Amino acid sequence: MKILVIGGGGREHAIGWRIKQDSPDVSLYFLPGNGGTISIGENLPPDTDPVEFASQNSMDLTVVGPESPLVDGIVDRFRENGLKIFGPDKRCARLEGDKGYAKEFMKRYNVPTADYEEFDDFDSAVKYAEKIDYPHVIKAVGLAAGKGSIIVYSKKDAINTLEDIMINKRFGEAGNRVVMERFLEGREASIIGIFGGGEYILLKPSKDHKKIFDGDKGPNTGGMGAFSPVPDIDDELLIRIERMIFKRMKEGFERENMDFTGVLYAGIMLTDDGVKVLEFNVRFGDPETQCLVPMVNSGFVDTLFSVSEGSAPSGLEWRDGYCVCVVLASKGYPGKYEKGKEIKFFSEPEFLFHAGTKYEDGKLYTSGGRVMNVVGIGETLKEAREKAYKEIGKIYFEGMYFRKDIGGSNH
Repeated sequence: MKILVIGGGGREHAIGWRIKQDSPDVSLYFLPGNGGTISIGENLPPDTDPVEFASQNSMDLTVVGPESPLVDGIVDRFRENGLKIFGPDKRCARLEGDKGYAKEFMKRYNVPTADYEEFDDFDSAVKYAEKIDYPHVIKAVGLAAGKGSIIVYSKKDAINTLEDIMINKRFGEAGNRVVMERFLEGREASIIGIFGGGEYILLKPSKDHKKIFDGDKGPNTGGMGAFSPVPDIDDELLIRIERMIFKRMKEGFERENMDFTGVLYAGIMLTDDGVKVLEFNVRFGDPETQCLVPMVNSGFVDTLFSVSEGSAPSGLEWRDGYCVCVVLASKGYPGKYEKGKEIKFFSEPEFLFHAGTKYEDGKLYTSGGRVMNVVGIGETLKEAREKAYKEIGKIYFEGMYFRKDIGGSNH
C-alpha cells in the first residue's frame, strides 16, 4: 500500500506516524515533509506536482494536511483524475477559506456564533468601528496561517488594525475583506468531526493555545501547544455541541447539495450564553492532531480510506488517559525568526513530532518558526503535562522557546 501525505509540519508527521502504527507495511511519501518524516517515509521535492506523482506512482490514497491546497481545489484535481484523496472539495473548503461565507452559512442553519458584520470597504469598516462596544475581534476573511484574528480593545486600536489589514495588506489578499465580530469570553476548545457518506464521527475534544506567551498573552501564532481530552467538556456537553453544530452543518450540506468529505473542525467558545463557534477549519488542527493521534488505538487508516471512497467513517478506537503536546519554537516567532540552528538531543524523546526541521550533512537544523512538538501521555492531565515537559529537557537548540503553561491550571 502507498500513501502520500501533503504538507511538511508537525501535523503531517503525526498523521504519517499514526498511519504507520496502523499499517506498518505501508510505503509513505511526504510532500515536502520535514527532518522527522524521513524516518518513516520518503520526502519529495517541494516542486513535485502531487496529481502527477500520485498518478504515475499508483498511490492508494493521498491525505492533505494544510488548508491552502484544499482551498485551491487539490481534491477536485485528484477526483478528476480518478485518484483517492482525503479532504473536502474546493466548494466545501470555502468554509475555511472565506470567513464571511462561513458566518453566513452558520446564520442560515442556526449554528450559534458571535454577532458580526462583514466589510470590503475600509471607510465603512471605520464607521462601524466608531459606533460599536469594545472589545471586538477583527478577522481577515481569507487564509492567514492562523494569525488573521486580532482582538481590539478601543476605537483607535480597531482603526489601526483595519488600516494594517485592509490598506497595508498585512495578510495580503486575505485582508481584502474583514469580519468584525463581538468578542466572546469563555473557554476555548476544538471539536473535530470526520465526514463521509453523509455521516460523521467526532474525535475527542482538544484545546489549542494560540498566543505566544504564557497566560495567553501576546500575538496569535499557529498554535503553541494543545491537550486532549478537555475536562470542561463532559459527555452531556459533547452531545449538545454535536446537535447544535455538527448535526445542523450536516443538514446544511444536504440542503445545499454539498458532498462534504474529510475534516470539519469547529473552534468553539464555551460562554455563559452557551456554546458558540469561533471559526471552522476543513482539515486536522495543528497542534491538536499531535495530541489526538497518539490516543487513537486503531481505525485511523480505515477511516481515511472509507471517507475517501465516499463511505461513512468507519470509526476510531481510543485509549484512556490524557495527552499534552508542547510546541518548541524558534526565537522571534511569530514575527521574524531565526533559522539554521543545530538541534541536539541529550537522549531520545519518547514522542516527538518534527515541524520546522531539516537534515543537512547528517545534522538536524531548525528551518521554521514552530520547530518540534513534544508529547506526553498520562492517566491524568497533570501526569501527561509533567511527562511532556520532562521530555523537553532532552532537546536543545539556540533560542529554543516554549510556553510553560500548556495544559496547566489555567486551561
